[in-house]
Amino acid sequence: MKNRRYNQFCALACALDVVGERWTLLIIRELLAGPRRFTDLVAGLPGISTNLLSDRLKGLEQQGIVGRRVLPPPAGSTVYELTPLGQSLQTAMIELGKWGSQFLPDSLEGVALPSMGATTLAIQAFFHPEQATALNETYELHIDDEVLQVQVADGALQMCQGHTQHADVIFHTTMPVFMGLFAGQLQPDAAVADGLVQIEGDVEALYRFLSLASVTAASG
Repeated sequence: MKNRRYNQFCALACALDVVGERWTLLIIRELLAGPRRFTDLVAGLPGISTNLLSDRLKGLEQQGIVGRRVLPPPAGSTVYELTPLGQSLQTAMIELGKWGSQFLPDSLEGVALPSMGATTLAIQAFFHPEQATALNETYELHIDDEVLQVQVADGALQMCQGHTQHADVIFHTTMPVFMGLFAGQLQPDAAVADGLVQIEGDVEALYRFLSLASVTAASG
């Protein structure tokens, strides 16, 4: 990582000295969703070169924001993950994502599809706990070939990747459709009627989910 510092006695400038390089916050975004292999990070960050990713990861390790470990057999893969210092960026990342939502393009045409890391952060950013105080429900989102668990319990949100045996409802869709629903560019009724979303369980759960966590819910 190039050492280009602002050299100011300012907390914001010091933060940017550490995480202000291009791609750095997006790497942290991916790791907020959980440990990732190098190849996972490349896939979730379309446009980054492997050399630049290696450079950014090295810098983040040196700053104590990212660590690495080897998974136990049979996987044996090396994964990168956030340290407690890196995890402490979550609130700031969520707030920055909320602010950035006003600049989202009107459609997905011509832009890279969001990664699962970006999707996870978006759900966190636009979750409305005040609308979920009496709700206890587990959603399993199958988006393309990835699976995300979303658990809502008494106004609290928890998410992790992978299947659950206790899902109240399962959604199957693609990333363009999910993002269209999430951003309010696609109506749930039309998506279900056209077969763009398949639901195992209570169909009304889709509406509940979007009322709790979507850009539309935030503006409504």
